[in-house]
Formats: sequence, structure tokens, C-alpha cells
Amino acid sequence: MTLLTRDPSIHAIRPEKVVQFGEGNFLRAFVDWQFDLLNELTDFNAGITVVRPIDAGHPKLDTQGGVYTALIRGINEQGESVAEPRVITSVNREVMAYGEYEEVLKIAENPELEWVVSNTTEAGIVYNDQDTFDAFPPVSFPAKVTQFLFRRFEFFNGAQDMGLIFLPCELIDANGEALKEIVLKYANEWQLGETFCDWIMTANTFCSTLVDRIVTGNPKDELSELETALGYQDNFVVAAEYFYLFVIQGPKWLESKLKLDQLDLNIKVVEDITPYKQRKVGILNGAHTAMVPVAYLCGIDTVSEAINDNDVYPFLNRLLEDEVIPSLDMDKDELLAFKDSVIDRFKNPYIKHYLLSIALNSMTKFKTRLLPQLLTFTEQQGTPPKHLCFSLAALYCFYLGKRGDEEIPLSDDQHLLDPFTAWRAHPEMQASNVKAFLSMSQHWGCDLAELPNLEALVTGYVSNIQTLGMRAAIQQLSK
Repeated sequence: MTLLTRDPSIHAIRPEKVVQFGEGNFLRAFVDWQFDLLNELTDFNAGITVVRPIDAGHPKLDTQGGVYTALIRGINEQGESVAEPRVITSVNREVMAYGEYEEVLKIAENPELEWVVSNTTEAGIVYNDQDTFDAFPPVSFPAKVTQFLFRRFEFFNGAQDMGLIFLPCELIDANGEALKEIVLKYANEWQLGETFCDWIMTANTFCSTLVDRIVTGNPKDELSELETALGYQDNFVVAAEYFYLFVIQGPKWLESKLKLDQLDLNIKVVEDITPYKQRKVGILNGAHTAMVPVAYLCGIDTVSEAINDNDVYPFLNRLLEDEVIPSLDMDKDELLAFKDSVIDRFKNPYIKHYLLSIALNSMTKFKTRLLPQLLTFTEQQGTPPKHLCFSLAALYCFYLGKRGDEEIPLSDDQHLLDPFTAWRAHPEMQASNVKAFLSMSQHWGCDLAELPNLEALVTGYVSNIQTLGMRAAIQQLSK
């Protein structure tokens, strides 16, 4: 079968306007895919040079001329199951930081360069006190960026119009601000001059971002079937879900820079990214955390099974619509639309997401993802939210470690697991056990048993789950 390669007659090499630190699956199915759409449907006309920031041995994208297939699969806006392969041509070439570092720095000398994209993992935007200006290359990503910017600053004599726009996609809070702060730290420690530091701050734009798309990577188990359907071999094919969202905290002019007036992509340029993070954590991540103990104790193993279940889905929908969404400070219609998109994502027939894989560290996840909404609802309404309290009761029962005769493989910090061993050994003390669970102030940040009516509500739900079974307890809740 013929290998997919760049055909110059149909796959243009575009001007090098983007340098991308990171060659992994996520960026190729997220940013590179979006830029490819912009190239085709607008006058964006941007080519990407990928920099591999670590010393890894897998083949370069250049072996296929930078082109590859992004296979986008899931539920579309009409509720239809779709699979859309797209040959991505936005990547021009790949350069290695280790072995080709001078070539990396030469990219900084290109006057057409405008964008810097990165995804160097959560540990990528960190300071390394061993990095020096003379390192070739330095270890840390921010140190490489500092050298890169200094090369550009010197080459263009500090021209203000030669600054770059940074879109870091690492999964840390305020990723743009964090990168800028460390770059400035290196610039000062390496004594690169006050004028250079001023240029970093005034000529360059460091945006913080929120990225959202499930990228499952290379579909190894389906390759033979896929290549037969596609009609070619592709060593870099990457699969991802249909949904995507790119939120950029930055100046308004980025909208026109990204040609969003010409193409309606799910890219949002906002002044404050915080509400979008709260929305994602509360609705998407919160739905996962609320669903896991309830669905698993119903005998369900995957997210798609749970969302298609006649008891679990109505429970989850009410929890999100009646309790989580009213506790978030955003437009209600926008929140409901996001909730609907989350439900469609959970139904994705191409992703088999096991509940137990989501269950990792569920105690902490409940605290960060759902407890803020539980507390806000209780304060606003004067009474605890029943579905969130039921989910908390289900979490307690889940951590007791049994699904019928089957042991649940719990995975969490040992100090959080230890109390459940004692509570499981004394089921006759259930009421006091639940009170102790709610009173874990060091974990929850407060004594939940002191909230009005919450202890009685959770204790009653635990009793129903233990005596009636999870499914019957859910059905009673909805009456």
C-alpha cells in the first residue's frame, strides 16, 4: 500500500508563521487541525515548523513530508455518529532540538514568524536552575524560549513589530503567565539586558489558554481496516473526538488575527479564562466524578453505558441542570449548551472510557470539582442539593470497596483509604461512620456535617443504597 506523503501539486508549503514546540498527538489533532482548516477556508496561510523539544527516537514527520491524517470521530451537532478523516497539510517540517538546535534558533530569524505554540506536558513550563545561556540546548522549555527570543531580538535589533504571540497548551493554570514569568527570570539571571526584558514584555503577547479535546492517539488496533478504507498507509494517523474547544485569554485583536470573522471555529478569545475553567471543571470533570460511583455500583463499567442507562442518565442530567449549572457564574444558555455537548461526548461510540480509570483519586476530585457547587447551592438555597448529596453518599459506598461480591480496586492516597477500612468493618455503626466521613475537615476544608440538613440527607441516601441497592435508590430519589 502506498505511503501517504506530501504531493507538492496539492499540498502547498506555506509561509513559516508558526513554530510549535511539541510533536505529540494532542497538538497534531488540535491546533494543527484547526490551523489546517484556517488555511483551507480563510487567508490565514500559515505553515507550521514543529520542534521536537526532547531527545526521542521515533521517526520525524518529515518522513511523510509533514502530512498525516487526523481522524475525527464522535457525535456531531445533529446527534449523528460521524467519522471524518482529514489529511493535515499545515505542518511543513519537523526540527530536532537535540542535534539540530542551530536550525531551531534560525527559525527565530524569519520575519514572517508570528506564533509560538507548545505542549510540553504539565512539567514543561518549569524553571531549571541548571540551565545556562551557553547550553545548546538547555533542558527546560522556557530556557529554550528565552534563547529563541534573544536570537530574534538581536537579529531584528529589538524591533517592536517582531514580537511573537504565544499559545501554550500545557495543562497548568495561567500557562501563558507562567511561561512569561520564567522566561523573564532566565533573561535577568543570564544578564541579557534590561532592553531585552522590556522587549519581552512589550513586543510579545503571552496568552493563557484552556484546551479541550479527547485525543486517543494512533488507533493501532484499527490500522489495517483504516488504511484499507483510506487507500494509503499513514504512520502518523491520529484519532480524536468530534468536540473541541480552544479558549484564549488575550487581546481582542487576536480574533481577526486568527480569521475568526471568516471561519466560525470553536475558538474563543476572552478577557478572563476563569469562568471557562470553572465550567469545564464543574460540568465536564464534575459529571465524570458524580457519575463514577453511581454508575459503577449499578453494575456499569463504561461512560457510554452509563450515559445510555435509563436510571443513571436522568440522575446525572438533573444534577447538572438543577444543581451544578445554577452554581456557576456564566450565561445559563451557554452552560446548558456546553452540558449538552458533554453528554454527546460521553455517548461517543468510538471511545471506550472505563469508569474505574476515571475513579482515580475520586475523593480529591469530588472536593475540587463538585464540592464548590454543593457549598454554593447550599448557601444560595438554604438547603443542600439532593443529587450532589446522593453522589457524595455514593462516593462513600464506593470507597467501602465492594460491588456485590466483587472487590473494587480503589486507587487513592492511603490516608484517605484507611478510614474506610475501619468503617467497612463496622457496618452496624453506619450513621456515625457517615458523620466521620463528612467531618474529614482536613480533606474537605470544612466540616460538612455542620451544614444544615446535609448529614441527615447523606446518611439516608447511604442507607438506601446499602439496603435497596444503587438502582432502586436512584429511582426512589427521582420520585
